[in-house]
Amino acid sequence: MRTFIADIFPKIQRFSKKLDQLTILTNHHWVSLSDIANSKTVFIFRPNNQILFSENGLVEKGTWEYLGNQSILLERQNKSYLLKHAFVDDDILALKLDSLSGYAVFINETKFGREINTIEDVVRFLETKYIKKSSTTSASKTVRETASTDTIKTPSFEETQPKENYDLFNGRHYIVSVKFDNGLTGDIYLGGKSKKYFLQYGFNGIQYFDTKKECIDYLYKQLHKTINYS
Repeated sequence: MRTFIADIFPKIQRFSKKLDQLTILTNHHWVSLSDIANSKTVFIFRPNNQILFSENGLVEKGTWEYLGNQSILLERQNKSYLLKHAFVDDDILALKLDSLSGYAVFINETKFGREINTIEDVVRFLETKYIKKSSTTSASKTVRETASTDTIKTPSFEETQPKENYDLFNGRHYIVSVKFDNGLTGDIYLGGKSKKYFLQYGFNGIQYFDTKKECIDYLYKQLHKTINYS
């Protein structure tokens, strides 16, 4: 589902506005899509260059600045982030962390007209506004791809000791690198706001797991699928 949401932006690029229209950002409640599954984090860009981060009602303050060239400098907890424009309209804001390809996606709760508390709310909204008839085709494709990976057996592997990390969207978490006997490698993550194991695809693509085994098994299936599709 997360990958699907990222894939939609090239299809709707012609509808995008520019970040230099600052009123499209300020004084709206931008809900972080990557956090919705486990908690609700709202970003509020204020005209005085202050930004408020509200996580389940607890507010933290930071600063933001439009730098020109469709870029925003965001500072939070003594860390600075350069964010590039990917897509923005009255309802959706998609930004890229400079030099990375993943999207950070936000939904404008102010324009949406009601609270967004679940990922199902977001999906229904995106399907209605952007994909409509193609939603059934996309869902069928996802089912077929999932079924094709169910019989893949995870080989033996080695894993590194957890390495502590911090980023804007996951908070404090740990990274574990996994190397499989057939040479495939990848990373799994633990902690953050979810306190669970998870895989991350860019910045809006996050999938959570109850156990490390489930997370590693799914990582291998995705790596195996990528090799076979290439």
